[in-house]
This record gives sequence, C-alpha cells and structure tokens, in this order.
Amino acid sequence: MKQVTIYDIAKEANVSVATVSRVLNNTAPVKDSTRSKIMRLIDQYQFQPNALARGLSKKETGTIGVILPDVTNPFFPEVFSGIERMARDMGYTFFLCDTLGDYERESQYLNILREKQVDGIIFLGGRINLSRCKPELAEEVVETANRIPLVLVNGNLPGTSLYRVITNETKGAEIATQYLIDSGHRDIAFIAGNDNMSTTAQKVKAFKRVMACNGLSVPSARVLYGDFSMASGERLMKRILSEEERPTAVFCVNDFTAVGALKAAMKAGVNVPNDISIVGFDDIPLASAIYPELTTVKQQMDQLGSTAVQVLHRLIMKEKVKKLTVIEPELVVRESTTPIGATQSSIPI
Repeated sequence: MKQVTIYDIAKEANVSVATVSRVLNNTAPVKDSTRSKIMRLIDQYQFQPNALARGLSKKETGTIGVILPDVTNPFFPEVFSGIERMARDMGYTFFLCDTLGDYERESQYLNILREKQVDGIIFLGGRINLSRCKPELAEEVVETANRIPLVLVNGNLPGTSLYRVITNETKGAEIATQYLIDSGHRDIAFIAGNDNMSTTAQKVKAFKRVMACNGLSVPSARVLYGDFSMASGERLMKRILSEEERPTAVFCVNDFTAVGALKAAMKAGVNVPNDISIVGFDDIPLASAIYPELTTVKQQMDQLGSTAVQVLHRLIMKEKVKKLTVIEPELVVRESTTPIGATQSSIPI
C-alpha cells in the first residue's frame, strides 16, 4: 500500500503543504472548516508525523528564513511585522536571523538556512546595502539564490539579477527636499548616514539634485556624514548649530538621526520648528511619539514586509515574478517643520 504523504493530504484538501504543516504542528491559526477537513483526511489515512518528516524532506518545509542586521533598530521590526503577518496567513513559520551588522554572521546564517532547507529567504540590510559589495560576499548571496528562492528588501547587489522589493528612497528624498524648499527654506543641511551605504548615496544625490533644480547650491559643509544612530544625529546637529550661519532646515537620513538632531537642538536652546525645521525618513513609531512630532518620509514598512513575502511565495510556487517591485513613499507632515516666517507652538525652551 502506498505511503500517504503530506503532499497527498494537501492535494486532496485543496490547500498548501504549509497549511497542512500548520495544522499538524499547531504553529499558526487555520480556519476551522479547513482544519476540520485536513484532520478528517489525516484520520482517514492514519497519517503519521514521521510521514510528514519524510514528505517535508523532499522539498517543502513550510519555513522561511529572514536575515536582518539589527533587531533593535525599529525600522527592521516594523518590516518584520509585515513579513510575519503575511507569512502566517500563508502558513509559513520562521527562522529569524539577527546578524548584528556582521557580514561573517550573514554568511553563517546563509549556510544554516540552506542546511535547514528553508523554502525561501528574505534578506534585509547588511551587505546588500553597501555601495560597493565585495565580489565574494555578493557571490554567496547569488549562490544561495540559485538554490533557494531569495528576495532582497531595500537593497541591491550590482551586477546580479536578484529579486528585489524596495521603497523608492530616491523619490522619498526628493519630495522631502522639495517640501522644505516650497516652505521657503533655502539653506538646508543634510545629516547623512555611512558614506559607503547605498541608501545614503541615493538620498544625498536626490537631495543635491532637487536643490540644484531649484537654483540652490549645496556647500560641502552642508552634507554631514556619520552613521544611522541617534548619537550620530545629535553629534552632527551640534556641529551645525555651532556655525555662525545656521541652516533653516535639516533633512536627516533616517528618523533615528532626526531624533538625535532634535535632542541637540533642544539642549542648545534652539526652538524646533520656529528656529530650525527637521525632517526624518522612515516613519518609525518613535516619530509620532516624541514632541514635537517628527515630519518624515513614510516608508510603508508593513507593506514592504508583506509584499516581500508575497513575492517570495510566488517564487516558491515557481510562478512568474517581476525582478523589481517598488513601493512608493509619502511625506507625513507633523510639528517639526514650519514655513519660513511662520510660527507654531513647540517645546518651550
């Protein structure tokens, strides 16, 4: 008598293998009617978990790997929230790999996920955000993608042809810069991140281009490089505020640096936004939790994560997928900015 496998159960129940796995392992919610149908078939065929193991070893495990560089940075948990919600709906469970920004750990996790035979991998941050990634680091990702469906989120490896889901960060920087110019600001500084990261290069280039299109120059001193932390934002804002001629607005590479910049302004007795306007990028929860609330570019982080899962799932199912999926950002205007000549209530100094 033929041994019944998880694939047989899934086919007869007209559901995915991952959904059957969810019912057997009780790892995520399944609609009652679907669960009952699957359980009837399991009882009918006296399906055993060891048969599940043999079935899963063929191809599908119902798991995906998620590699990210810093789980303490609110941006990545927000993206992961979208990943987790969509993946659970599709019946997947996870291996969550926090690399702490270490490329060697990324390599280790790529090997581990291959050994675990995950159905697919979503890769955020780290080497895929470098302006110039070492060939051997890029090749590791390509080799993995040749064996396992893999999707990059907000990153790229030039010279490769990997599947990507990204926010249009260039457009986000453009609309933020134009908003400040339309608000009457002419002297605008940019607090940037690491100069070797592609997200920094994209935003700086977009910032300078929009300024030039409006007939405005950007002296080299008006673009300050650091990293993506609050401490960096605070340190660079102190430098800006120490100048004899201060800019009237500061655009920051992310919300963390913007919060640091706001902190430095408060300490220096500079009123935000009446003395200086500040714009961030990402719209992490902290952006609307501080006072004054931060004007920022919303990256649609939840949508970014859920879309990455949808693309990965289609790859796993061997369906045709576009190489590049782009999510458009939007500007969220709050209390940290004001037009030149206007005033609004802010933190009392």
